[in-house]
Amino acid sequence: MRRVSVFGATGSIGQSALDLIAREAGTYDVVALTGGRNLVQLAADARRLKADIAVTCYPECYSELKGLLADTDVEIAAGPGAIAQAAARPVDWALSAIVGAAGLVPGLEALSHGTTLALANKESLVTAGPLLLGRAKAHGATILPVDSEHSAVFQALVGEHMAAVERIIITASGGAFRDWPLDRLATATLAEASSHPNWEMGQRITIDSASMFNKAMELIETKEFFNVSPDMIEVLVHRESLVHALVGFNDGALMAHVGPPDMRHAIGYALHWPERRALPVERLDLAKIGSLTFEAPDHARYPALGIATRVMDESGLSGAVFNAAKERALDGFIAGEIGFLDMAQVVSRTLDKMSSRDGLQNASVTLDNVLETDRLARIYAAETFNQLG
Repeated sequence: MRRVSVFGATGSIGQSALDLIAREAGTYDVVALTGGRNLVQLAADARRLKADIAVTCYPECYSELKGLLADTDVEIAAGPGAIAQAAARPVDWALSAIVGAAGLVPGLEALSHGTTLALANKESLVTAGPLLLGRAKAHGATILPVDSEHSAVFQALVGEHMAAVERIIITASGGAFRDWPLDRLATATLAEASSHPNWEMGQRITIDSASMFNKAMELIETKEFFNVSPDMIEVLVHRESLVHALVGFNDGALMAHVGPPDMRHAIGYALHWPERRALPVERLDLAKIGSLTFEAPDHARYPALGIATRVMDESGLSGAVFNAAKERALDGFIAGEIGFLDMAQVVSRTLDKMSSRDGLQNASVTLDNVLETDRLARIYAAETFNQLG
């Protein structure tokens, strides 16, 4: 049996992965499941899948989780350090679906043990792409993309040579506010930003979709994972969310990946790779769909895209600043401290402030440098809140 671990098991990506794993009873030996405060779900999954260990990232939740699994043989642990230790347990395949920069250390730990890492934690590549990819190479590990867009690109490149690639196009639904008048965005509420027109996702990523910060992250991911120049990467607004990405080649051909808006497709591809196996996802009826639409993104509506271009050009630790400031700005919007449009200003101003620091763009992308940059960027981002208006 294949030994597997799922980090971020209680989120939407983790739950989709566990659905696929549970459907193949007897195929997988579940080693570690980790989550946050949804302890009932974490305990139920650990019990159902007979996990070796269940870990919550919150130390104060240890006793409650232990009580929920008291009548089982499941080991219990809590805290970020415990998650990193769980990632060090040998497995054949691990899914990194932890939201935010907190997913970096467990991912690095898994790669250090030669694990095949299915990467849904986009922050890892954004903040520390060279470090993550270098760690995989050094330990003979494999990273497989699980973002629907990057999985689509990865699949379109099977049997191809990167030297023949002219461009990579990733698509975006446009999010909740794609048809709003621009002057209305300043008053967008948390509830309005938390509703996605196509995908069922967690609140934070849904808001990031509305602001297009999610797509901005994916631009940086594309550059890092596929080692292409920023000017080769494009974004198209595709309202139907059926074409997930396209790869353009030097003969003028475009290879597109088309599928339903169901994350089990990308997860299942990574779970079964290098094979392609049947998945319980919708089969598209193209005649019924009738047409697919594409349009260029409005950069006035989505300033995050321009900020991502700046980050790719500056390189170095700029990605770590970008992600930390974005996460802190999102915290501020959710808490009602800043408005929807303020998030882009917070990120841009934090980059301005930290770019003036000597060595930011030329510093080595080490774990210590990334973590310190992350810490400082969150402080500067929070300080920016009071400067807005």
